[in-house]
Amino acid sequence: MNLFLIAVGAALINNYVLTQFLGMCPFFGVSKRMNTALGMGLSVLFVMTFASAITHLFYHFVLIPLGMAYLQTVAFILIIASVVQFVEVYMKKTFRALYAALGVYLPMITTNCVIFGVTLINIGNDYTLLETIVNSVSAGAGFLLALILLTAVREKYDNHPDVPPIFRGFPLALFAAGLMSIAFMGFRGLI
Repeated sequence: MNLFLIAVGAALINNYVLTQFLGMCPFFGVSKRMNTALGMGLSVLFVMTFASAITHLFYHFVLIPLGMAYLQTVAFILIIASVVQFVEVYMKKTFRALYAALGVYLPMITTNCVIFGVTLINIGNDYTLLETIVNSVSAGAGFLLALILLTAVREKYDNHPDVPPIFRGFPLALFAAGLMSIAFMGFRGLI
């Protein structure tokens, strides 16, 4: 039951993008087309899951025993950067079109605050390795869900004739994200 609560909490109730406003740069940056949104969402989910698992193990089996927990920020950023580099090389070799479409946003996953934030939240909540993985997968799924929802709105209304030209593009994205945030905050009473 605890794992279920962690999963629902990370994906819906405490969606890190829509309720805590972490990871907004790629959220707005790649939400113009569905294929780039899916690619970024899946990349963030993969990086978040593996980086969280590795940082959990590194923190508990290296930093704590050596009395160097104060280095967690530097260590976590290096681990996240390594996982992102692996994803970037893999995508460049296998998904060239998606790699080109993501552009600068793919290497920016390294400094994406939602990934770093989830690794710190996992350590701060003293999650076990399994709880860390469940929280990370659910947080990544929540990021993917929010990204898909925003992209669907933007694809439908960015060039719609009823939307005044001044609201098209980023203003519409901000408005849609704000409404989605309000809607996701409605999940707070779920559990």
